[in-house]
Amino acid sequence: MNVYLAIILVILIGEYILDLVVEGLNLKAASPVLPREFRGFYDAKKYSQSQGYLRVNIRFKLVKNSAFLLIILSFILAAGFNFVDQLARGFNLGPIPTGLIFAGILILAHQILNLPFSVYRTFVIEQRYGFNRTTWRTFVLDHLKSWLLLAIIGGAVFSGVLWFFSWAGNLAWLYCWVGVSLFQLFLVFIAPVVILPLFNKFVPLEPGELRKQIEQYAAAEAFKLKGIFKIDGSRRSTKANAYFTGFGRYRRIALFDTLIAKQTTDELISVLAHEIGHYKNRHIIKQLLISVITTAIMFFILSFFIKNPYLFAAFKMERVSIYASLFFFAFLYSPINMIFEAGLNFLSRRHEHQADLYAVSTCKKPQAFINALKKLTVDNLSNLTPHPLKVFLDYSHPPVLERIQAIREVYQ
Repeated sequence: MNVYLAIILVILIGEYILDLVVEGLNLKAASPVLPREFRGFYDAKKYSQSQGYLRVNIRFKLVKNSAFLLIILSFILAAGFNFVDQLARGFNLGPIPTGLIFAGILILAHQILNLPFSVYRTFVIEQRYGFNRTTWRTFVLDHLKSWLLLAIIGGAVFSGVLWFFSWAGNLAWLYCWVGVSLFQLFLVFIAPVVILPLFNKFVPLEPGELRKQIEQYAAAEAFKLKGIFKIDGSRRSTKANAYFTGFGRYRRIALFDTLIAKQTTDELISVLAHEIGHYKNRHIIKQLLISVITTAIMFFILSFFIKNPYLFAAFKMERVSIYASLFFFAFLYSPINMIFEAGLNFLSRRHEHQADLYAVSTCKKPQAFINALKKLTVDNLSNLTPHPLKVFLDYSHPPVLERIQAIREVYQ
């Protein structure tokens, strides 16, 4: 057996087994006993509902992962990539257009295969637990917009990478790194004003007590408001959220309308202070820099696998190409990417703790922020007792009980 094929099979099956173990442990860690901290917030029926929501989502994920594993293994062993390559080459175009056709066929096939799972999750699981407010029209438009953005943005980046590796020689990975990093930075700036409004309406927060309190808090913290917006999250879900995005005059604080409807003014100020805490602690810049570094590592390693004949033999390819190299390398890079993601999640959890502490130290109302966290947890049916391994691998935010304990240790 081709050594690369053996490695890829081990990676695919190994990641699947790891996911089975992690989700199994996470399911066993779900405590049927309501933690004392949430008494008075979760009633018995609601807490039981959250446990059911966790079980359903885990089963759904495992079924989906099993289906995709069988499909990709069959596709590799049946020389599916070579079939797609022949289709792409049949148009008799240059290497970059051929690469775009090759990538387009594979990505479109993946999107179509994923579509039934997305439908089931939205209109069955989320509907069953009272979250879904997405209409079929919104669902279809969201997917069409996402596919169009993927074609435009992904196509531009993919074309640039192909061009650099075709013409820049040994330093191609360096040019790719610089180009992609600059493009990522560009997207961070324009996303709040160009991309995000394609999916949600951003309405400036109307005058009133909440806006007045926000402006007073921002002035006290010497934070220049560039825009506080209410977004129509209720069009798709009853779940609540808030986030900070962008830089300079494009930075925005977005509060879901579902969040505003369920939180008191003090709680909302605390949530907003948490988002400002990310800005004050330069978390977005730090994470962007780490992303730039990991992108450099990825392109450097990729440079050793461009047109590798043994790698192409593993996928039963008749002809080598730069564009197919990018897809095949993704299989080999997956374990490294998993390690990077775990590290980024660890850093993100630290940042969340720091933003929490910033919020309660500047608002000086720790209980208001704790109450806000509890309401968000209950409204979203979040798991109160995830397994540590699940947290380590997948959680970008600390478990809510850990966050509350950290706040109490410092301020109560």
